[in-house]
This record gives sequence, C-alpha cells and structure tokens, in this order.
Amino acid sequence: MSAATLSPGSAPTTPARPLPRRSLVRDTRIVLLRELAPVVRDPFSLVFGLIQPLVFLGLFGPLLAGSAGGSLGGDVWLWFVPAVLAMTTLFGTSVTGSNLQLDLTSGVHERMLVTPLSRSAQLVGRALKEMVPIVAQSAVVLLVMLPFGLRPDPVGAVLTLLQLAVLGIGVGSLSYALALAVRKQEWMFWVVQQTVLFPVMLLSGMLLPLESGPAWMRAVSAVNPLRYVVDSGRAAFAGDILSTTVAWGWLAAVATAAVGLTIGVRAILRSTD
Repeated sequence: MSAATLSPGSAPTTPARPLPRRSLVRDTRIVLLRELAPVVRDPFSLVFGLIQPLVFLGLFGPLLAGSAGGSLGGDVWLWFVPAVLAMTTLFGTSVTGSNLQLDLTSGVHERMLVTPLSRSAQLVGRALKEMVPIVAQSAVVLLVMLPFGLRPDPVGAVLTLLQLAVLGIGVGSLSYALALAVRKQEWMFWVVQQTVLFPVMLLSGMLLPLESGPAWMRAVSAVNPLRYVVDSGRAAFAGDILSTTVAWGWLAAVATAAVGLTIGVRAILRSTD
C-alpha cells in the first residue's frame, strides 16, 4: 500500500466555509441596530424633538381651551394631546430622508448597496428605527401632561402610541423614497417635504376643528389619512377603543405603512448610487 504524496509546492486545502444564509429578518435587524447606534450614543436629538410638542402644549393648549373649549366638548387635553402626538410623528418621520441624503453625499449609501445586506432590509430597517424615537418622545409628553390634568384611558393611550409607530414607518419610508428620488439635491427634498407637510397637517383637524370650515376643506380632509389617525387617537384617549373611529384610524395607519414601504422598497431596489 502506497502513501499519498503531495507534489512540491502544494498544500492541503480545507473546504470553504459556507456563507451564512441571508434572511430579510436578520438583515433588517442588522440595519435597525446600525441606525439606532447614533441615537443611543447621543440621545440629544430625542430631547430636542420634545421642544416643539411641549411648546404647542404649553402655549397653544391654554389658548385653545379658552377660545374653543366649549365647542370641543369634554376635556380639551383629551382632544389636543393626541393631535400633538400625531404632529410629533409627522414632523419627526417626514425629515428622516435627510439622513439618507447625508449618506448619499458621503458615499455611505453606495457602500451599503454593495454589502450582502438585502436592499429591502436596508429600507425596512431604517423605517423601523423611526418607531423608537416616536414612542419614547410620545411617552415623555404623556408623563409631562399628567400633572396638568391629562387623564387618558391607559389602553387607549398604548394603542395610540402603537398606531402612531405604524404611521411613522409609512411616512419615514416615503421620506426615504423622496430622498432617493431627488438624490443629492437637498433643496428639492425640503421643498417637497414642506409643501406636502403643512397642508396634510392642517387638513387633519389637528389644531382646530374642521366642522366649521368651508365645504371644500372638509371634502379634502376626507381623503387625508392623518385625519383618521388623529380622530382615532382622540377616541382612544377618551376610552372608546372599540369604536369605528379607532378602526378607521388603524386602517389609515396600516395603509400608509403599506404604501410607504412599497414605494420605498421599489426606490431602493432601483438605486444604483
């Protein structure tokens, strides 16, 4: 029996280690943790994001109670606080595309595209990241308002926060899609964002009741998803969590998330740089 011999210069080879199996859930978790890392290291952005809602509650709330409190019926805070939470969600998530523009300018986005991470996971992970600051800021607002007389239904408040998180995923995805559409033209992103943001906000009945507005305004607001989310939050805070108003709010939030994720994923799949 002869022993196996190796030719000069050759070396025994070891079988290649199989690459880890990719999955959308695993890739999404990696992207989510990457996006959350700066927030954890420097939570100043979360604190700064609380300034606007607290100013609205501290200055606009008493004016609303004095001028329109009687027409709103019941507790003014139960009417106004859910609207401020929705406003915080809208403002916070609609600007997230600007972060992607920074990645486009610095070349980070291009490097992310050539990684083994799924492009869909890159968008979904970024969108899910928006849930954390939304829920954290909204919880702080609720705690701050408790000494001032806010008494929401506990279950309704939790459901409202979850609903706003779902809405934020959709709005954030649309913001990322906008950033990819305008690429490195930062001014164009802000023009479109501001042009859409304020009409959507005002036509949701967020700051003042729409019932006394002109007919055309009420008609336009009927196709505004944010209006149903705002109305849902008010009903849930009042304890009417099984009402059709809350159901319509969930439908609007889920539909916004579905449309946003669909458009966002398609945009990043077509992204080349």
